[in-house]
Amino acid sequence: MNRYRGRTLTLELVMIAVGLVFAFPVYVLVNLAIRQPSDTSSPIAPTTSPTFDNFTQAWEQGALGGALANSVLVTVGSVVVILAVSALAAYPLARIAARWSRWTFLLIMLGLVLPFQLAALPLYQTMRDLGLLGTPWALILFYSGLQVPFTTFLYVGFLRAVPRDFEDAALIDGCTTLQGFRYVVLPMLKPVTVTALVLNAVAVWNDFFTPLLYLSGGAQQTLPVAIAGFVGQYVSDWNLIFAALVISIVPILVVYFALQRSIINGFAGGLKG
Repeated sequence: MNRYRGRTLTLELVMIAVGLVFAFPVYVLVNLAIRQPSDTSSPIAPTTSPTFDNFTQAWEQGALGGALANSVLVTVGSVVVILAVSALAAYPLARIAARWSRWTFLLIMLGLVLPFQLAALPLYQTMRDLGLLGTPWALILFYSGLQVPFTTFLYVGFLRAVPRDFEDAALIDGCTTLQGFRYVVLPMLKPVTVTALVLNAVAVWNDFFTPLLYLSGGAQQTLPVAIAGFVGQYVSDWNLIFAALVISIVPILVVYFALQRSIINGFAGGLKG
């Protein structure tokens, strides 16, 4: 029988303190988002007269509807390409023990070491020559190339811990290699797929520099760039900024909480493997 000891109490208090530290910025964000513009009290002080007009004004003034649609398009398109390419690339890299497989894997892993800033100018010129500047397709191509090495690394690590018995049985029954991957291996990759989906979606959704660079001067902006438009040289309406930030956070939080159990299983499976 486990007893409730002083050490357990100490750990609980530490966990509560850490939770409060992480919750404090969220409290300030929501507190200022629902505050009247005329209220000049401390950001920490609870808002006594909350209002939701800030969300309406932020949505209309910042054209957040179009920006939200562009962010969804870029995020969904990028994540689909990243997961498809990474899963198909990781399968032979994890299953084939030839020398070329090891060297190819190391070559792909160079994408984790080399900073993308080194290729920022050549990539910009390439997108310009292709006529993709100012369109979401430039961002989808960029994020796909940027995130595939990391996602392939996740898939290869997970596949190496998955036994080959089921796919060998499928091959004996007459399945091709691609069919064995599609119907046998891919369902077993659900935990790492969901984990990679969320990690890549958060990275793409929150990125500011790349949309600012490739969509600069165009009408198709993503949410981070649209929110930055509220910050002026002389005047900044912080209530609208915080309201817009809340709007931008809600979609990615909904996705995270909907897939929370699968994400935890993915991390636990990776640690176990």
